Amino acid sequence: MGEFGLHLTIDASSCNRKKLASVSLVYDILNRLPDKINMTKMTLPYVVKWRDKFSEGTEGISGFVMIAESHISIHTFPDQDYVFMDIFSCKEFDAELVVDYLTQAFEAAKYEKKILKRGIDFPRKIILSHIR
Repeated sequence: MGEFGLHLTIDASSCNRKKLASVSLVYDILNRLPDKINMTKMTLPYVVKWRDKFSEGTEGISGFVMIAESHISIHTFPDQDYVFMDIFSCKEFDAELVVDYLTQAFEAAKYEKKILKRGIDFPRKIILSHIR
């Protein structure tokens, strides 16, 4: 019995503040990444500016794209030069390619990645085909 899928999280710091504040960059990343990792985009990305309790004046950006395999999300904090990103998928993907792509996109000087195996006991039916 295998897991349902992988959940990759990336916490990146010492990023380019202008990139963290760019709605168009976050949108473009979320729009292009599913194709880069052979996933199926179900919607266009949804990206909004927002101000939270950590803001010192610059609005952050939150973005999400639903993929058939699950989701990809990005949450930026420009005043802290920080971004949280995650991908959850029931389909295998190249985590190192994703980490490189996302950390380079925001010019992160430091990052921490975690890969979680989710749904270890997820029930999967085995379908047997009969060959005649």
